[in-house]
This record gives sequence, structure tokens and C-alpha cells, in this order.
Amino acid sequence: MKFEEMNIHPNLLKAIKHLGYEEPTEIQARSIPLLQQGKDLVGQSSTGSGKTAAFGLPLLEKIVPGKGVQALVLTPTRELCVQDADTLLDLGKFMSIKVAKVFGGVGFSPQVDAILSSEIVVGTPGRVLDHLRQETLNLGKINFLILDEADKMFEMGFVEDVELIIGHTPLERQTVLFSATMSDAVVTLVQKHLRSPVDIRVEAYVDKSLLKQIYYDVDQREKFSLLVHLLKNKISGLAMVFCATRHEVDSLTRNLRHQGIKAMAIHGGLSQNKRLFALEKLRQEDIDVLVATDVAARGLDIRNVSSVYNYDVPKTAEEYIHRVGRTARAGDSGEAVTLLSQRDYDNYRHVESDRSLEIKKEVLPEFVRLPFVRDMEQRGFEGGRGGERRGFSPQSRDSSSNSGPPRHQGLSSDSFSRGPSQQGVQRSRSREMTRR
Repeated sequence: MKFEEMNIHPNLLKAIKHLGYEEPTEIQARSIPLLQQGKDLVGQSSTGSGKTAAFGLPLLEKIVPGKGVQALVLTPTRELCVQDADTLLDLGKFMSIKVAKVFGGVGFSPQVDAILSSEIVVGTPGRVLDHLRQETLNLGKINFLILDEADKMFEMGFVEDVELIIGHTPLERQTVLFSATMSDAVVTLVQKHLRSPVDIRVEAYVDKSLLKQIYYDVDQREKFSLLVHLLKNKISGLAMVFCATRHEVDSLTRNLRHQGIKAMAIHGGLSQNKRLFALEKLRQEDIDVLVATDVAARGLDIRNVSSVYNYDVPKTAEEYIHRVGRTARAGDSGEAVTLLSQRDYDNYRHVESDRSLEIKKEVLPEFVRLPFVRDMEQRGFEGGRGGERRGFSPQSRDSSSNSGPPRHQGLSSDSFSRGPSQQGVQRSRSREMTRR
């Protein structure tokens, strides 16, 4: 099916052609006709599948210019708010429709002015509630409510905020919910607020023919050194590095820059200006590595990703698939690399419980051990004198090693435990490192 066959408004088709879209994605082809019919919809698909255009095209068709706010799009993060709003503006380029971006961390008054002149509001729950309380936003006449990345909104604690916001909207409205996963909270909201919704699921999967998946079993103290080696020898294109915490993102980004790698950080703790600056650098393809948390990266359509690195292993196979699914798209090949240390074993067991994944163990390359600065006052090394070349960490790393979790061998908790003597050796090494 082509966009021209979907009875889409000519001005939208003109914008689609201008943007270079050729054929609709699966979620677009299945969603657009149903939304054009006015149905409520629940869509489950991964990041980068084209969700914004899936709800945006039929939404823009029904908006009447100059008639005030007629639609609200709720997003979990500021970055996704900006991305959704910009996509809607691009799609509505020839429709004379205005979109207001409403999120925290920036001035309130300019948003009030934007709301007054816009037909669509895209916002985060907290700031939307602020405007409702200040009576600078009226949702009493909206016809369309879109909840984008609903699962992340609820994981971030916005359940009550979303309920309050929905309470300000008319009962007679078209409601669309997109979510990568269907948590209990999401299901409850669907049952409570959507009217006989159509359920569309586009399964997230890994294309094994295009995506190379490997893991390295590495001492935690040598993770950074290995990552630098891999990044400096990676294939061309953008690399994404995922960390578990904001602090880890900041620390890792700072140390990567110290090694001459053009890296940018993105997470919820950054100021709005810094987050928008990072996104702009991405659009300009002016960085080589984006270091991110799952929450900050969720929903962002980041293009030209050639490699994904799990610096911290995700907790579930589903989250792993969402991370690595950012590469090997549109027929291009990609690489997913997991850096596995002892503290990651439990998470990795959960990931590899999905037998559809084929993550192969790779022998550690020879690399230089590098200093890692944890904060501005403490400087140290990850486990040795700087400049020492490494091929293997102190334990044997061949394919028969029990130090890590080889594929398809019984991954009981005993597989990852150290004997007393090994623990003693580890403590001795730690004391030795402290002295150094």
C-alpha cells in the first residue's frame, strides 16, 4: 500500500512527498484507516516504527485551523514532546496548523502565548497540569487525545497526573494510546477511558540477518577501557551507549570526551537547554556517540545508528530488543554489543531467556587500560597501571570459561558464584587497587 491509496488529504500527501516518505510503515498502514474512521485505538510498536505519523496524519486531517485547541498529545519526556511536535509541524506544513510545545524547564509565559494561537498541544503531564491549574489551557473542547509511550509515562510516576488531565477532557472524544509494552496500569487505563478500541500490535523483533549480536565477559574495572577500544574501532555511523543511571551517563560521557571521543549525554536530569542541544547535535550528525538512559531515549527516532552498546545490561529481554532495535533498520546492517561483568549476570539471564535472541560470546581483544575519573576530585585507574595492554582479564576468558554465562548452558545461580578463594583474591585485588 502507498500513501496515495489511503485517501489522505492532498496537502498532507504533499508534505509526505516533501519529507521523502515513500511507503507507510506497518503501524501506519494499519492505524491510519481506522483513525480516519474515528475509532479509538491501542497501538503497540517499538521506537522508530513511525507512530507519530500513524496518529498525526489522520489527526491533522480533522483539525480546523483557527478554532482553538482541538487535540492534546501527552508524552513522558521533553525530548519526545519536541520530536512529536516537530513531526506534526512537518506533516502539517501545508495545512496552516500550529502546534504548541508544553514542557517544564523553560519559561511559562511563551507557552501561554503559543497555546492561544495553536490547534494542537503536545506536552508532558506535569507542565500540562500546571497550565490547567493556572487556567491557561482549556481542554473542554478537544476532540482528540493521544497518549504516546504510555508505559514510560506510568513508569515515571505520571499515572495520577494522566488521570487528572483526562478528567479535563470531554467524554465524547477520539482517544489513541501507543505503548511499547502493555503494563497492568496501561491496561487499566485502556479499559477505563477508551471506547471499544481496536488493538494493533506490531511485534518488536531482531533481524538476525542484519544485526550482529555479541557480548564480552569483562572485569567491571576494565569495562570503560574495552568500550573506548571498541568505539575507536567501530564501523562508521552513530553509536548509542546505554547506562542504567543518570550518574553513570554523565561520568561515562565525561571520560569518553577525555579520550577524544565526540560523545553527548542525554537523561532526565539535564537542563532543558542541554537536552535540546544534544538533540540538535544528533540532527546535525555532529557527534559520534550518544550516551543515554532508557527513559530519556524512549520514543526518540534517532537515525543512522550503526552500533548499540549495553554498558549496563537491561533487566529484560523486551528492553534489550527495544535498545538494539535502534540499529539494523531499513535494510542496513548493525551491531549490538553487550559488556558483561559479574554484577550484570542476573540481568543477562533474563535477557537470554528469550531463545529467539542469538548473542554470541566474543573473545576479548587486546586493549589499553585507561584511567577513569569518577568525579572531579577522585582520579584512578580501572584496575592497573595506565597504558598496560590487555588481551584477557585475570581469569581465563576462553569459550570454556565459567566466569560468564555462555549461551545455552544451564544458567543457574551457581553458574555465576565465586568460590571462597576467588572472593579472597578479588578482595586482595581491590585492596591492591586502593593502594595504587
